[in-house]
Amino acid sequence: MGEQHDFDFAYIAPQEPGPGQRWSTWDDIGVLAGPDPLPDWVVTEDAAIDTELGILKSGKEADVFLLERATEQRSIILAAKRYRRPEQRQFHRSAGYTEGRQLRNSRDRRAVARNSSYGRSVQGTQWAAAEFAVLCDLWSAGLPVPYPVQLEGEEILMEFISLSDGSGAPRLAQARPRPELLTAYWEQLTEAMRVMARLGLAHGDLSAFNLLATEDRIVIIDLPQAVDVVANPQGMDYLARDCRNVSQWFKARGLDVDGDSLFAELVAYAW
Repeated sequence: MGEQHDFDFAYIAPQEPGPGQRWSTWDDIGVLAGPDPLPDWVVTEDAAIDTELGILKSGKEADVFLLERATEQRSIILAAKRYRRPEQRQFHRSAGYTEGRQLRNSRDRRAVARNSSYGRSVQGTQWAAAEFAVLCDLWSAGLPVPYPVQLEGEEILMEFISLSDGSGAPRLAQARPRPELLTAYWEQLTEAMRVMARLGLAHGDLSAFNLLATEDRIVIIDLPQAVDVVANPQGMDYLARDCRNVSQWFKARGLDVDGDSLFAELVAYAW
């Protein structure tokens, strides 16, 4: 992860949270916590205050905000991914990605199939829950993903990936890594893809825009559409596209890589 820093600030415990603040939701009923072992930088104290710091990224299905969770003793910065309200979402690709996924509740399945307002609400929660579950599994498997701190409804709080100076890590598409770092990034990425294939998963939308580049490592983000390559009829197509997209980006920057060869290797791991 990007190293978490202690920030200099004058913390005054309020009687009630002020504008743009709330009490920490860590212990709220219905909140799911991230996997063990819990990183020591996670703030779990009841007296912690969450303060909104502004938007980090706006997307078609969700927006990502920065949030400070602070006590008198310490402070951390988190990324809060919030899926949009039903009338604002654009789940135009969801049908293919969700093949092979099952909703337990028959009423929910019917509502999603009819694309009713309730169905879209269920769908949004389903996507948040799906991304949180994948993040938990991949983090527990040792993959380079943000640590998922907690899930509440349509909000995922996760590790904010930063550079050594505390600023947000850029997307790989915005980075200009030197040749030796480019090679290291490729090796890290393909090893992560191998582990995902062993778990039967493909990212489903992998590209240089869904990878963060820190000083020395790659971090995989944006995983709500991760697919089961066996259960999903289009799973292998998504895996092939992932391989093609990342290979083209690295090849365009001088690295001798081949997407077809990577795909063949990952298929062997998946089966």
